[in-house]
Amino acid sequence: MFIQIVQAETSDADELKAAFDHWLEHLAPDAIGWLGTTAGVTADNKFIALVRFTSVEDARANSNRPEQHNWWMETSKLFSGDVVFHDCTKTLKFLDGGSDDAGFVQVMQGPVSDVAKLETAQEQATEVMTEFRPEIIGSNIAIHPDRQHYTEAIYFTSEAAAREGEKKEPPQELKDLFDEDEMTPESMTFFDLTDPWLHSL
Repeated sequence: MFIQIVQAETSDADELKAAFDHWLEHLAPDAIGWLGTTAGVTADNKFIALVRFTSVEDARANSNRPEQHNWWMETSKLFSGDVVFHDCTKTLKFLDGGSDDAGFVQVMQGPVSDVAKLETAQEQATEVMTEFRPEIIGSNIAIHPDRQHYTEAIYFTSEAAAREGEKKEPPQELKDLFDEDEMTPESMTFFDLTDPWLHSL
């Protein structure tokens, strides 16, 4: 799976949502290799999207469609400042991955020093995390091209359940698996999507 991350600030979340709804109705049926999209706008008008494709080749072929180009040229006018893209060929799925049934999605971005170690930690944490944080449906992780940063979309049953889960002290087994020195508040960026736009094939 290939994930393209798109992020920017917007001054009109409603118009942006309408543009994405238009894409789903008119362009998605013929989108080459498109698997699904997780997107939304935070309370402080930051937009982020994780767009999933079967491969980077299919994603590029889709971008080259004239109708896709025209849609993007119009939609990009709704962004303020620069639009940042991360094309991620290395992706990981945790638990059940993404879910269109999620009531809340939190997207995290931060540094990663060892991708293989992160992948192993995610695999080993599955059973413990299922018991410790049952409100987590799953997550999709995209390793940035520099292989020094990542974006993770975590899918929760609800925001209320997620906030309650945040208050719990993780077991030592989980602490041992993940590098807490990398996940400091200063190094992480969070996007809380209380009204996530979730669409999959």
